[in-house]
Amino acid sequence: MKTIIFIFITFAAIFSGCSSKEVYKPDVVVDDWENVSGSDVTISDISSSAALLEDRRVLVNNQIVDIQIDEENTLLGHSNGWILSATIDGNLTIANVKDKTKTEKFNLKRTIATASINGDILAVLFANNEMALYSIPTKTLILKEQGDAPLVVNSKIVQPVFRDDLVIFSTLDGKIVIVQITTKKKLRTVIVGSEKHFNNVIFFELIDGKIVAATGNKILSLSQKETRVSYDIRSVVSDGKNIFVATKQGEIISLSADLNQNAKLKFPFAHFLGMILHKDKLYALEKAGYLIEISKDLTQHGVYEVDLEEGYVHIADKIFYVDDEYISVE
Repeated sequence: MKTIIFIFITFAAIFSGCSSKEVYKPDVVVDDWENVSGSDVTISDISSSAALLEDRRVLVNNQIVDIQIDEENTLLGHSNGWILSATIDGNLTIANVKDKTKTEKFNLKRTIATASINGDILAVLFANNEMALYSIPTKTLILKEQGDAPLVVNSKIVQPVFRDDLVIFSTLDGKIVIVQITTKKKLRTVIVGSEKHFNNVIFFELIDGKIVAATGNKILSLSQKETRVSYDIRSVVSDGKNIFVATKQGEIISLSADLNQNAKLKFPFAHFLGMILHKDKLYALEKAGYLIEISKDLTQHGVYEVDLEEGYVHIADKIFYVDDEYISVE
C-alpha cells in the first residue's frame, strides 16, 4: 500500500537557510524606514491568525493573550475568542481568551491541519484532508466529509469560514467545499487549482459578493460563473474590492474581483515575505531588507531600507513581526 507523507512547507513564514544567486537591488532607496523597533517577545511559530511566542503565549491582533500553549502542542490559530492548539496525534485544546479557566479538549486521534469555531460548533480540517463538524458542548460528530489526502502543502492553510448556516472549507487539495450545518450535507465542491503538490488553498475571502480563493498557482472568482487565472503566487491580500497578488517573479499585480487585471509592477528578483494594505497604500516586505510603499493604483512607489533578522514573519493589521522586531506601516 502506498504510504502518504504529509509535510508542511513554510515559504514566506520563515526565511532562514533560503538563498538565491539573484537578489533584488532597487535603483533608488528613499531612506531607512523609521517605524522599526525591537520587541520584548520573540515569535517561535505562526498560524494564519495568530503567532506563538517563545514563552508559549499567543499574539493575536497585536495583543498578547495570556494563555500558555503546552509544549507538545502546535498552535492552530485564533477563532471567535478561542485559541486552538493540538498535538500531532489529534488531542485538540480550545482555550477561551476572556476566561482562561474555560477550556475544552477533544481527542480526535489524527493530525489536525487547522480549525475554527462559531458558537457551539467546531469545524476541523484534518491533515488527511478530512473535514468535520463537532458540537462543542457534547463533543459529538455532526458531519464528516472526506477529501483526497495531499502529499505536501505549504504552511498558508486557511481556517474554515462560517457564513450563516454554512461552513466553507478551503481544502488541502485545492478545493472549496461548502457544507450546511442544519441539513448536515455537502452542498457544493469547487476546484480552485489542480496541481499535484503544494495545491492547498492559501487565500479565501468574500469580495464584492464573490468567493475569491487562491492556491499557489491559481486564483478563482466564483459567483454566477467560475473564473480562474494562473500566477506563481507568494501571497494575496484584498481591500474588499480589489485583490493584490505578489508573485514569485517579483511582480505586484492588482486584480478586480472578476480577476481582470487593473495594473502590474515588476521588481526584478524580489522575494516578497508579505503585504499589508493600509489606507491608500500597499506595503510589501522584501527579503533582502526593503519595505516597498506602493500606491494602490500601482502608479507610484518608494523603496525603504529595513534591517531584517532571519525568522518567522507574522502579519497583524498594520505590523510585520519578524523574529524579535516589528515593522509598522503607520
